[in-house]
Amino acid sequence: MNSLEHERQAKMSSREDRLETGLRDHSSLLRLPFLAGVLLGLVTGCSEGKSEAPKAPPPVPVVVAEAIRRTVPVEVTAIGNVEAYSTVSIKSRMGGELIKVHFQEGQEVSKGDLLFTIDPRPYEAALAEAKARLAKDLALLKKAQQDAERYASLIQKQVVSQEQYDQVKANLAALEATVRADEAAVENAKLQLSYCYIYAPISGRTGSLLANAGNLIKASDENKSLVVIRQIQPIYVAFSVPEKYVPKIKSRWARGRLPVRVSLRDGGEGHLEGELTFMENSVDPTTGTILLKATFPNQDKALWPGQFVDVALKLEEQPNVLVIPTQAVQTGQQGPYVFLLRSENVVEMRPLRLGRSFGQETVVEEGLQDGDLVVTDGQIRLVPGSRVEVKDRQEPARPSS
Repeated sequence: MNSLEHERQAKMSSREDRLETGLRDHSSLLRLPFLAGVLLGLVTGCSEGKSEAPKAPPPVPVVVAEAIRRTVPVEVTAIGNVEAYSTVSIKSRMGGELIKVHFQEGQEVSKGDLLFTIDPRPYEAALAEAKARLAKDLALLKKAQQDAERYASLIQKQVVSQEQYDQVKANLAALEATVRADEAAVENAKLQLSYCYIYAPISGRTGSLLANAGNLIKASDENKSLVVIRQIQPIYVAFSVPEKYVPKIKSRWARGRLPVRVSLRDGGEGHLEGELTFMENSVDPTTGTILLKATFPNQDKALWPGQFVDVALKLEEQPNVLVIPTQAVQTGQQGPYVFLLRSENVVEMRPLRLGRSFGQETVVEEGLQDGDLVVTDGQIRLVPGSRVEVKDRQEPARPSS
């Protein structure tokens, strides 16, 4: 009985296995048409892609400039600081109340202009007292002179003694000395009174007003200035250069004027011309540099004390040098290069060996020839072999004087 049940169960298991196998085969057959459709679509898409030719990219708009030969200056460059030609701190020699200020802070003043008035009344009184004392002693001196003349005639007649005559002469000499002292006292009182009126010792621009009218001023207060005047026409630019340039600067300066050019750090293209007027008498041992100063007329007041400027000290000139605009130079892993415009408006990458830069130009020692056209704007979209469209041609920069 058990054997029959085992046979029935075995037959049922075999039937179920055949049924599952059939279902899997049927599902596989159902998926075949779908896969065939996908494959057909892919083949059709590829064949259509092969039939269309790729479009050429449009030319890149660029600006170009020509490599030219010119005479360029040999310069030493540095960062300079503008300094006033002279600076004066105005202080009072006399104590008293400041009763009037005769200018506006920040105003231009000329040498001799009245700036401040200290209350002059105490000094006027002192002058009047000194004059009165002088007048009194002058009257006594006149009387002593008359006595001396009278006693001189009397001594000859032996009416008075020699001792009396000597006393009269001594009195006269003493009064003469007293009058001289009184005269000096009057002059000193006049001088003290004149110090109540403070005048500009130089021409220049006033700074912030440090004492207003109504303040009590101390005489010759070391810690208190009334105002500071700075002369800015002409004006200095101080800068330091490495000590290795000292022999060449001294040699060139001995032959004549050494021009100095400064550029303001405002992004502008203009520059100002001056000349070297001062060299420090020793090299700074801590920095290995030497301090120089150049003087500029500063007629338009473009330079202002405290400014930082770019300085170029011209030592000599180098003729027939190939230059290109600095903005054309790019930097890659192999060093500097430019995009050179070839025939049919195609660019190539040209590595360069560069010299020094000056102004907006850079010297090319190797890699280009006179007349080559290089891209100065639009390089970011370029690769070797790119086609370009020249939108503009940059004119060569004017040579610096």
